[in-house]
Amino acid sequence: MSFGANNFGANNYGIEIERKFLPESIPFELSGFEKFEITQAYVSVKPVIRIRRSNGEFILTVKGRGDGISSPEYEMPLDAEEFANLRGKTEGRPIEKTRYKIPLDCGLTAELDVYHGRLSGLLTVEVEFESAEAAGAFIPPAWFGRDVSLDARYKNSSLAFADAI
Repeated sequence: MSFGANNFGANNYGIEIERKFLPESIPFELSGFEKFEITQAYVSVKPVIRIRRSNGEFILTVKGRGDGISSPEYEMPLDAEEFANLRGKTEGRPIEKTRYKIPLDCGLTAELDVYHGRLSGLLTVEVEFESAEAAGAFIPPAWFGRDVSLDARYKNSSLAFADAI
């Protein structure tokens, strides 16, 4: 794996702008939505360097410092061997979750995460936005629950070290 300049081209770098919520329950059946089985772990949490396996794809993500809602993010694909090599170098414990992509009436997509293992029972829902203004103007559906976008306890890099939430 090489971290040369060509690996972080325009398609792999951007600013992630998202809000995160803490639903208490889901008021509808999830079986009709696209889903992803995700395992992710952290090579580092300062800076955040994450590896993720999602439905057989492997990704390395490097996140820059942000303000809680937006942060620079670099992504690059890994192969299974690279993922396994990095997996042996991670901090904390892996996070296992099922992610459901749920279209919203406003044209955005909610990403509902249902956590497994030691975090079983935890639900979070995230929405990504094109701008900070759009994120600020977003009115979430009632089922989204409490906004935890700025609560560091619900960042996945923190959850890697949590026994339960």
